[in-house]
Amino acid sequence: MEMSKSPEPRNSTTNSEETQWLVEQPAQNTQNTQKAQNSQYTTVHLVRHGEVFNPDHVLYERLPGFHLSERGFRMAHETGRYMARNKSMKNPAAVFSSPLDRTIDTATAIIEEITRKSNSDTSTEHDSTNLAIKTDERIIEARNEFRGKRIGHGEGALWKNGNWRLVLNLWRPSWGESYKEIAARVQDFVFEKVDEFAGKSIIVVSHESPIWSFRHMLETGHPEHNMLLRKTALASVTSFTFEVGTHKLVSIEYADPAANVE
Repeated sequence: MEMSKSPEPRNSTTNSEETQWLVEQPAQNTQNTQKAQNSQYTTVHLVRHGEVFNPDHVLYERLPGFHLSERGFRMAHETGRYMARNKSMKNPAAVFSSPLDRTIDTATAIIEEITRKSNSDTSTEHDSTNLAIKTDERIIEARNEFRGKRIGHGEGALWKNGNWRLVLNLWRPSWGESYKEIAARVQDFVFEKVDEFAGKSIIVVSHESPIWSFRHMLETGHPEHNMLLRKTALASVTSFTFEVGTHKLVSIEYADPAANVE
């Protein structure tokens, strides 16, 4: 579930990058060395959209018309500038987005910054034709039965319309699409693109629940989690590197470039 309230201020100490290496290194023998030399790796940069303009604090879910706020656009551009400076991110083979307005806004801002940096840097070889946004339903926001309502208020009050039944199981969760379903569709998309763009990197703009459900499944073996403990800040970047073909996870890296954007 993506919370409908305005995001809380973020501490200035949270804009650091962290890298988590999850795979043990194989024994150094001739066979493994040869295999490593022949392997290809693809990195998928999953980006959460920026802050959304939502003065009524409703849960917008998959509803149309919810674009980024002014701050949200600043966040998206800041993340775009960060990616344009990053050697592993500045030359994406493709840019994908959830079909919703807020993710397309974010992807557009990122492309603008990468293109601007590329055009000003004569040492950068980049084919700008790759930077058209492609949308995919598999990375869309999680389905939620509270859509269009303000949770705890009016029609979103838990004592109205049997809403209390929707919050009986926080781990499934009971208010909509299960974390298992969310992680499965994101994995299907990611593994397909890992092989399609072998040896390259791509940028994918999605939402909090899909990104974290997928990450949690990779790290723990199950996608169910406590939604209050997610680490997927607005306009943050979670980068997954996989071996092509085997889809073996090599690393997960996380960065929050827009943490200090006002």
